[in-house]
Amino acid sequence: MSRFKPSEDERTEYKTRLNDKLEKEVVAFLNSAQGGDIYIGVADNGEIKGVRNPDKLQLMISHRIRDNIQPSCLGFYDVYSEHYEGKTIIRIVVARGTEKPYYIKQYGLSPAGCYLRVGSGVQPMTPAMIDQLYSSRTRDSLRNIVSPKTGAHTFNQLKIYYEEKGFSVNANLLENLDLYTGDKKINYVGYLFADSNSVSIKLAKYAGNNKVELIENEEYGFCSIVRATERVLDKLEIENRTFTRITGSAKRLQKRMIDPVALREALINAIVHNDYTREVTPVVEIFADHLSITSYGGLVSGLSRQEFLSGRSMPRNREIMRIFRDLGFVEHLGSGMSRILSHYPADIFSFSEHFLEVSFPFEKGYFDSPEAQRHPTTEVTTEVTTEVTTEVKKLLLSYSQPAGKKALMAQLGLHNDEHFRKNYLVPATKAGLLEMTLPDKPKSRLQQYRLTERGERVKKQLAGGEV
Repeated sequence: MSRFKPSEDERTEYKTRLNDKLEKEVVAFLNSAQGGDIYIGVADNGEIKGVRNPDKLQLMISHRIRDNIQPSCLGFYDVYSEHYEGKTIIRIVVARGTEKPYYIKQYGLSPAGCYLRVGSGVQPMTPAMIDQLYSSRTRDSLRNIVSPKTGAHTFNQLKIYYEEKGFSVNANLLENLDLYTGDKKINYVGYLFADSNSVSIKLAKYAGNNKVELIENEEYGFCSIVRATERVLDKLEIENRTFTRITGSAKRLQKRMIDPVALREALINAIVHNDYTREVTPVVEIFADHLSITSYGGLVSGLSRQEFLSGRSMPRNREIMRIFRDLGFVEHLGSGMSRILSHYPADIFSFSEHFLEVSFPFEKGYFDSPEAQRHPTTEVTTEVTTEVTTEVKKLLLSYSQPAGKKALMAQLGLHNDEHFRKNYLVPATKAGLLEMTLPDKPKSRLQQYRLTERGERVKKQLAGGEV
């Protein structure tokens, strides 16, 4: 009978089978001074029992640790199989974490979510312990945090944006944009700009002036944050309707519900200055009488409220700011705040320790306008904006099912690859109308393109002659 050492200790945990205590024990090791090892398929007395379907079990364990523990501990654990006398076990090596306290996502920073390894068991942390660890947690620059994505990263979307702006894209692009850590690994900034990630910007829409009746809940992301930003801007362009206001002199005045320049700047500010180290992303919420944009992180340390409102810029994420400036989303430091405050008073901003919210009231006169009566909050207006060029319209109208580039060209009767890519495929993809079926393998011979939800809506509007 093969055995490991006959008892567990402060660095060793045995499990005959995987159970619902996994996250608790991983968190406890992350919060410990030394880390430890968890063995699946080993009895409490060290007897090797083995496991079935080890490959499937490894994947399940990795997903649970990745999805259920915060802050991200990717890079601080490894999962692999070992073989002993014809039996297979799973070993989980957990290193001591550097962003304590780690916690179970479901329970948050509370005794029910934070644990510590004590001897051969785990104990919940006290509120005082949690507060002490949190207050001493070191906030690092995103460029020094390793990307949580395992495997290869691709940046085709980012390269397309740079090419469209006239930049020369070469092998040094990622290094020039500071998308590597000091030891040449893709960092968290790179993760945000990669073609595939798990980051999304949330958008919720409510029927009333509170969060009681949710009528729409969408996420824009899981792709380069540049593309996600454009998709949210497109959505806000639709939601921010134009209405006719009759003035005292019986003149018809065209107005938007919210000043479009201010709205755009507020969203860009929220995305650029959000604190992504806690894996919390900006949220857009649309109510019956106002729209709010909330970013995580509060004011950047060292920046006062008065300085913020005066347009003093202190970027929380200088790498994101740099890329957004390159691509024309940001003109220069501090310009966004002056544009917002040229249309709205400072009290549209609300500050708290961890959050910053800007709330735009809908333009006076909108609710009495004919457009407001004809268009309830839930109505979707045309999505065929200026970015939907004649070539893109032809591509959408010819589309019937997911297809490769050659098949799409054949449907249009085109033969020049570069002409099709530059005038049809790239604009449609950049506008969020088409997407790759294999985003992690952009050059795969099996790559196809399909309509996004927005692409389906635009095609329907084009086919119905609405535009």
